[in-house]
This record gives sequence, C-alpha cells and structure tokens, in this order.
Amino acid sequence: MKTLILLALLGAAWADVEVVGGHECRRHSVPYQASLNAGRHFCGGSLISSQWVVSAAHCYTRRIQVRLGEHSLSSNEGTEQLIDSAKIIKHPNYNRNNLDNDIMLIKLSRPATLNSYVKTVALPSKCPIPNEECMVSGWGATDGKSTIFPDRLQCLTQPIIDDPTCKRAYRCLMTKNMVCSGFMQGGADSCKGDSGGPLVCGGQLQGVVSWGPNECALRDKPGVYTRVCRYNRWIKGVMKSN
Repeated sequence: MKTLILLALLGAAWADVEVVGGHECRRHSVPYQASLNAGRHFCGGSLISSQWVVSAAHCYTRRIQVRLGEHSLSSNEGTEQLIDSAKIIKHPNYNRNNLDNDIMLIKLSRPATLNSYVKTVALPSKCPIPNEECMVSGWGATDGKSTIFPDRLQCLTQPIIDDPTCKRAYRCLMTKNMVCSGFMQGGADSCKGDSGGPLVCGGQLQGVVSWGPNECALRDKPGVYTRVCRYNRWIKGVMKSN
C-alpha cells in the first residue's frame, strides 16, 4: 500500500503499492519478506530479527498478523508462519502529511523460526550510493493503473537515484530521510500494495517502500523510500527497550 503522498501537493500518490514491470520472484528467494494482514494483505515488511519486523508508519493499524515464509498468498505451501503482533511502534516524529520518518517497528508475539524459508535481512552498515543495484519486492499491483494485486511475490531490480535528480522530480516533498530508487524513464516501479516492503541493496535493508505518484512507473517520477540508514540507532534502541 504505497501511500498517496502527493495528495494535496501534486494531486495524487500511491496508496497501495505493487511491483510494476518486475517478475515473479524465484520461490522463497526473498526469505525476509513479510506480508502484513488485517483480514487480507495490505502492506509489506522486512524481518530484521526473529521477533522484529520493519515496515512503513503509514501502514499502521492497531492489530496486525505478520505472515512469513509466503510466496503464494492464496496457497498453503507448508512454509508459512503466521504470527500476531505484540507491539506496533511508529517513529515518534512520523509526519502523516509529508510521510517524513515513514518507518515503523512490529514486535512479534513470539519469535519466528528461522529456516530456509524465513530469514532476517541485515540493517545497513552505510547509506546507499547512486546507481547502486537494489531489489524491491512485494505483492503490490503489477499495472500502474490497476487495483488487482498478484497472488505470487514479485521482484524488481532497480538502481538508487542520486539526491539532486530525486529532488528535481519532487521539489519540496523530499526530505533527508527519503531516498529515490527506480527508473527515470518509467515503465517499472513499486506500486499499490508494496508499501512497507523492502528495498535491499548488497544484502542490506536500505529502503522501506513509502510513496510516489498516483499512477506508478511514470517517467521522471521514481519511487520514494524511507532511508533506513538514518534509523539504525532508533531501531536498535526500540528493540533493546522493548
């Protein structure tokens, strides 16, 4: 559920994000990917320890069931772990108007069992650099205009876009806590239903799917992600105190 941030400012944005122009992931090749459910899939997330998941603050709801080890959302593959949330903690400076600090931590009610299908992803040891190759994944829409989501996990490899180019694309909407990734020529992007999901570069979680234009994969309007490297201290502090 990539959020509609351009709302009043540019007239629209993502409310549920899915991967456009990608492909079905190799089965269970993204073992850190989580599906957030409240009766149905509504956002993605990333498992960073056996008991903690990172997602987007705009995905917040009071009760969340976290599903791990998923590939097909409609099939019982025998690899799934369904775990209720025990605590849901939004960043204290989250701004719902411009989606600054769009990050949230979910503590699981019990530790996940780590195995071949369910694994953690590392937090960043450095911030991403322009043109670095990354992968975004999720069960979001595969057509920029569609509200129909795929049953199977989708993946897309895309580069980090340098900050000046990103700022030219979105002007005053960008903050230092955001990073762009995607293709300036359009045609491929995260989209509705992907919100909160992972952008992983070099095996490290560098982004959380956050926002973008109303129609995904537009020319000169790349996806915008929460810059996870700016939140290492906050994440570790929350985990330690909870």
